[in-house]
Amino acid sequence: MKRSNIALVWVRLAVVYLLCGMGLGVCMGASGNHALFPVHAHMNLLGWVSMALFAWVYDRWPALAANRLGAAHFWLYNLALPVLLLGLMALLRGAAWLEPLVGALSVVLLLAAGLFALNLFRNARAGD
Repeated sequence: MKRSNIALVWVRLAVVYLLCGMGLGVCMGASGNHALFPVHAHMNLLGWVSMALFAWVYDRWPALAANRLGAAHFWLYNLALPVLLLGLMALLRGAAWLEPLVGALSVVLLLAAGLFALNLFRNARAGD
């Protein structure tokens, strides 16, 4: 993946989460079963909203994608989020044994967001 395309990759991934989150919402509404609303909320907030904002930042400051922090942020976030969502879905459907995994993946997402913040505060400059 070219560094110059990272914002486009982030926004495309965000749109995938938007469609999945909205699809899950429609399915819950149609069925009357809202047991997976936490998955729906996480999918929309951590997927659609957060990733769209990451895309905006990487588009505004492309140099942030050209370092190890940007790469680590991308891979940690995008490997952890889908597994977290699937784990949360299974947990809410009774797989209590997945709770430690879901908790650990939440920490991985926090770490990825921390890398994003560190990169932003260290490397983004006004006027760039």
